[in-house]
Amino acid sequence: MSDAPSGKPPSETRGAPADGPRIGSDEWVARADERRAVQGGLLGAARGAVVGVPPVVQLAVFVVVVAVIPFMSSSQYVVRVATDTTIYAVLAIGLNVAVGWAGLLDLGYIAYYGFAAYTFAMLSSSQFGVHWPTWGTIPIVIVGTILLGFLLSLTSRRLTGDYLAIVTLFFGQIFVTFTTQGYRLSLFGVGGTHDVTGGPTGITNIDPFRVFGHQLTQVRDYLWAALVAFVIAAGALYLANHSRTGRAWRALREDSLAAEVMSMPVNRLKMLAIAVGAGVAALAGSINAAYYQGVFPSSFDFPLLITVYAMVILGGAGSLTGVVTGAVIINVLLEVLRTPDHARWVFYGVIIVALLAKLRPLKLLAGLLAAIVSFGLVVNAIVGAVWPRGTAGPLFSGGVDFTTHGFTADVLRHWLVLPANTYTIPNYRLGNYAFVILVALALTLTVVRGWTRYALLVPTIWLAACVWENRLVEEAPTTRPLLLGAILIVLMAARPEGLFGTPRVEVV
Repeated sequence: MSDAPSGKPPSETRGAPADGPRIGSDEWVARADERRAVQGGLLGAARGAVVGVPPVVQLAVFVVVVAVIPFMSSSQYVVRVATDTTIYAVLAIGLNVAVGWAGLLDLGYIAYYGFAAYTFAMLSSSQFGVHWPTWGTIPIVIVGTILLGFLLSLTSRRLTGDYLAIVTLFFGQIFVTFTTQGYRLSLFGVGGTHDVTGGPTGITNIDPFRVFGHQLTQVRDYLWAALVAFVIAAGALYLANHSRTGRAWRALREDSLAAEVMSMPVNRLKMLAIAVGAGVAALAGSINAAYYQGVFPSSFDFPLLITVYAMVILGGAGSLTGVVTGAVIINVLLEVLRTPDHARWVFYGVIIVALLAKLRPLKLLAGLLAAIVSFGLVVNAIVGAVWPRGTAGPLFSGGVDFTTHGFTADVLRHWLVLPANTYTIPNYRLGNYAFVILVALALTLTVVRGWTRYALLVPTIWLAACVWENRLVEEAPTTRPLLLGAILIVLMAARPEGLFGTPRVEVV
């Protein structure tokens, strides 16, 4: 007689969890409804609508929208942001080859970008008196960078994971050191020193692109040049991804041991992925050098690597559409955060969107918002009664008092604690202490559950607003990475595979 209760298979009563893998059933198919539930909401609906469009059409829409920006806006700033974003998109899809398709943690990728920019500068500037034509220089730069990627991959072809990351990061730092100290190089101490890279001041007065006898001097010219490069790179990578090599890369990413057992040349595939990514980076580096007419060591340091990785991770590693979307979001967001007034709207907008996305049912959301508003009003009233100067401070925006700028400023002043003379030493330290408390509250929220979490969420959000207005809003270099990191953390918690990435199927 079976020990299983009536109506239930024995596999569910003999130690196997109800939601765990079941013998004789396809787990991926069985959990389809669960995946659809996770992808629900506004974000899931938007993603579903985009995924239903063929990738070629998605990328074509991006190209058309960016191409018409110079005709739709007379602002050189807008066109410049579009140009930078397109160059970033080229960089991101190149990194996606090694990281998203082959599953390699390549932390030396920006060095290929910098090597290409410096090579173009040396062949098209007064640094060595060489002024080669554009169509002769770019192929040499691309081939040279691919060879560099191939040679460097030889030393790490047997490495994976953290070991590969350490070796490639070491190469990236060597490149920065070499370009910084390259103004006094000598050949084994013979013949004196020579200025190769220009040192910390870099190489300037680089020749602009010359196409069919036309010299590119306008920002919009380089926007279209970057778009052409993007179309060439994206088209080639799209075909590569759907080729035999692309399928082999994805197999390598999922399980390198299984790929090797199936007679795939694992080491050769790794080297090819790094070399192809380096070639795409070379295309972006050539455009960068001609566009800015100068290359400098600080432009290819670690922060740029983090930014490009954020683009790939945010959009979804392995997805061309996702990586391009990540490049657009990250670069536009970084530009918006340069202005304190714009950054203020991003800050509060992110909080509201996060609450709308995570809190259900809606009555819980309404109750929490009411509690946050009430909490701030009560604290403001108490502080105002005990310490009048604690609520007499202004709201700043770019060094200008924002207090007189309408309804929003008036609401914030009656909801937050804004001490007078915010940037004096005592109040400056007060903002630091508040920031430490905020971090402690945020960490506590990760370990508590139930109503305790909702109760702690009220002072946490209010204190975050206080720290923002008293300490961070006027410090763009600090604020931009902090706010960007917070946005990435929230998004990764909601969707670890990124906006358009595909969840990995793992068998435990």
